[in-house]
Amino acid sequence: MIYLDNSATTPIDPEVKTAMLPYLEEEYGNPSSKYYLLAENARRAVEESRAKLAELINADPDEIIFTSCASESNNMVIKGVADYKKHVENKGNHILTSSVEHKSVLQTCQFLAGFDTAIMNKEMNRFRPGRRANKIIDRGYEVSFLPVNAYGQVEKETLENSMRESTTLVSIIWGNNEIGTLNSVTEFAELFRERSMLFHSDATQVLGKVNIDVKETPIDFLSFSAHKIFGPKGIGALYIRKDKYGLKPLLTALIHGGSQEEGYRAGTLSVHNIVGFGKAAEIAKRDKDTYIPHILQLEKKLKEELLTNFPSIQFNGHPTEKIPGVISFTIPGLSNELFIKKIKDDVAMSTGSACSADEPSYVLKAIGRGAATSNTFRVTISKNEKENDINEFIKKVCTS
Repeated sequence: MIYLDNSATTPIDPEVKTAMLPYLEEEYGNPSSKYYLLAENARRAVEESRAKLAELINADPDEIIFTSCASESNNMVIKGVADYKKHVENKGNHILTSSVEHKSVLQTCQFLAGFDTAIMNKEMNRFRPGRRANKIIDRGYEVSFLPVNAYGQVEKETLENSMRESTTLVSIIWGNNEIGTLNSVTEFAELFRERSMLFHSDATQVLGKVNIDVKETPIDFLSFSAHKIFGPKGIGALYIRKDKYGLKPLLTALIHGGSQEEGYRAGTLSVHNIVGFGKAAEIAKRDKDTYIPHILQLEKKLKEELLTNFPSIQFNGHPTEKIPGVISFTIPGLSNELFIKKIKDDVAMSTGSACSADEPSYVLKAIGRGAATSNTFRVTISKNEKENDINEFIKKVCTS
């Protein structure tokens, strides 16, 4: 099997699996318990893993909060900040986001704006920035869904023109999960810092692939998920920036209960998964200077071969400001559904986001390529792929 769907998930690295095993067997302690060795070992493992993830993004360990996944992290930030700013601080009720966010951001914002997310889920392809859909319930929030350019990027001028005095949170994806385009997150972070607005970015797809330095990028929140960097499923993280006094922003908790994770996120910590995430982060920091050039080399080869064999091919997203290895392309006349089903025993690839597999692509529609949805494919190359995998894939595309 040639696996080219690494934006959807990645296989667990053997080193990660080895690191996790003791915490699935003899080291089963609860890190919230006290006084005895099993609990101390579990607590130490959690904090060591927290430090490894922090090191990957140049953060302080106490700025990392563990969650179950990036979708939870996104919900936690958006709902938590919106509620705290409006109901506790009485500072505003307006949120800015883009029309090409991951669905865990889009639907959370739609929920706050009062739309029925079940309906919007089915009709997302008809949801447009500026379109006034009927509200199901007035929750007291206003959300602006910003348009993007032809590459899928939010433009600085669009952001500046959309800010209000009541804007409390901005959430812009760092790297798009469907077409790979990168946003100018560092530039945006400086802009929002000047205006004292909190800024969140879903960085799930860029962790370990794009340099993240939170000391250089004054962003307030970042969402991550371990299974995108060869870690286990079921564990994510949220970076929460400390201010110059060492204080982190306050937000209403999404999950109430115990005092775990400084009260930001209640619930018994999944130690084995946290250890896996920490190990995956350690490997990414150690090896990324080697595997990123490898990925870029294979990406260049694949695009050249596709262009040679399909002169009418169109590549979606920005040609250079993109996540390494993510390639979205359209081949006119070739049905993606029929083709992927035909090669499913030999190649794993996708038509777009795994979270929108049964729906037309709202990302392609947002960049003016909606008519190409049924002819569009997404391939994501990782550190595991070899040149022979690319050669075999090209053969399959040309002969199937």
